[in-house]
Amino acid sequence: MDQRTSGVLLHPTSLFNRYPIGDLGPAATAFADFLGKSGQSWWQMLPIGPAEGENSPYQSLSAFAGNPILVSHERLVEQGLLDLREAGLPCPGGAEKADYPAAARLKLLWLKKAFEHFKKNNRAGSRSGLDAFASAEAFWLDDYSLFSAIREKEGTADWTRWNRELRTRQPDAVVRAQKYFSDEIRYHQFVQWQFSVQWKELRAYCASKGIRLIGDIPLFVSHQSADVWAHPGLFKLDAAGKPVVVAGVPPDYFSKTGQVWGVPVYRWEAHQEQNYNWWIQRLRTAFSRFDVNRLDHFIGFVRTYEVSSQAGTAMNGQYQPGGGAPFFEAVHKDLGVLPLIADNLGATTPEVAALMEQFRIPGTRVLQFEFDSAFGHAPVLPEQHQAGSVIYTGTHDNDTTAGWYSKLPAMQREALQRQLGVNDHEVIRAIIREALASQAGTAIIPAQDLLELGSEARMNFPGIAKGNWEWRLKEGALTPELAHRLRNATITYGRMESGNLLRTSRPREAAPTAQIAERAYELYERGGRRSGQAVQDWLRAEQEIETAAKQ
Repeated sequence: MDQRTSGVLLHPTSLFNRYPIGDLGPAATAFADFLGKSGQSWWQMLPIGPAEGENSPYQSLSAFAGNPILVSHERLVEQGLLDLREAGLPCPGGAEKADYPAAARLKLLWLKKAFEHFKKNNRAGSRSGLDAFASAEAFWLDDYSLFSAIREKEGTADWTRWNRELRTRQPDAVVRAQKYFSDEIRYHQFVQWQFSVQWKELRAYCASKGIRLIGDIPLFVSHQSADVWAHPGLFKLDAAGKPVVVAGVPPDYFSKTGQVWGVPVYRWEAHQEQNYNWWIQRLRTAFSRFDVNRLDHFIGFVRTYEVSSQAGTAMNGQYQPGGGAPFFEAVHKDLGVLPLIADNLGATTPEVAALMEQFRIPGTRVLQFEFDSAFGHAPVLPEQHQAGSVIYTGTHDNDTTAGWYSKLPAMQREALQRQLGVNDHEVIRAIIREALASQAGTAIIPAQDLLELGSEARMNFPGIAKGNWEWRLKEGALTPELAHRLRNATITYGRMESGNLLRTSRPREAAPTAQIAERAYELYERGGRRSGQAVQDWLRAEQEIETAAKQ
């Protein structure tokens, strides 16, 4: 990430199609096309594991598995694993919000049919493909597949309520369960294999467009997960398998009483005794799927805020040491270069900064936070951002930038307009330009901000369990005009990689567009990025770029 690049944050569930939820099918490749035409280098996603409970991607049944509802039935049809007539007709108009229950019902139906078709009709080559996948991923897939089969039979993922012998993984009981659930285990292996096949196809397609993928690794895992069931000694649990303490955060920007996440915390000394093998396998899996991964709640690797599992708020927690430098040293020794981004937002410590510097892990900046802190003070200018950092207008936990701006007091909105040199209607685009103009090496813009959407498009309200993760694109929202505008701004601020410029430019268009972009950037620099006249010059130059791009 040592080049000036940019990208878009959009979770696959938010893609538009004619079904209850976005997935890895044609809508995903269409979005890759949009990114390619826009001159972008990155597609950032949220965690892609099987979400549980309130559909949070940060609360998953597995730290390794892919989410079955992301498997595209259209791709299953293309592979001959599903008959088009069996798939049924699209939902009229597509769901306006991601409908997780409806998606789960449909995907389960389609995947079961595809599995039965696979068992009856597929050639030996396909069977060996599944066998090879199951063997390569056995470290996590064996436990996950058995866990999923038992979960369906018991009607709950809360493994502390299962039969005692299975709850405590008595060897004889596990062997009997593996035999009893052999067909169900094979089914779950098949689903994960199909997820892997479709994921690799999508990643290859993105690469052909010059697009790389940024993933997201939650620090913690759900208590009701295959990981905690299979490795209870790695977590702070009592004799019954229930968490003694859970992770959270103290009162902060998002919540006056803090947040109780309800997830178990690690026994880091136990991880160290096992040479961090579980974590290394987890990161190896993530690195095989994404080019770069964001480490959520990075401060947790230095210290974890622990709250009693019985606590109603996070007011009275305490910090305990995390894995720290020994953990990253072990990972680096085993996996080599660490393609990571640190989520170092919020309260941080010198130890966090030292850890990031030691292992060359870039940090994160969010313009909404910087504007909030700058009101009444000298603003942080884009050229003051660290070159190695990643700048966002906002994140999945923030309001959209338009929603945030609309809620500012009138005096602060006027102050921001003066600071950016624009009127009220141009603020959101100006903030996006601020991110692209930043000295930060990578700029990521949430899709909602590109579309200038309000609070109705917010992805998550931290501290509120229900009603999150449901936003979806509307049909036709990602227009050619939006792609042109984003591409031109990307060129203007020197964030388009040369390969992407060649991919998205007609030969006679590239040279004049690059010259106009260079002149526009000089005008903006001359005004110190804050002069109203410089901004107006930039806007005129931007119009020239758009005109040249359409000729």
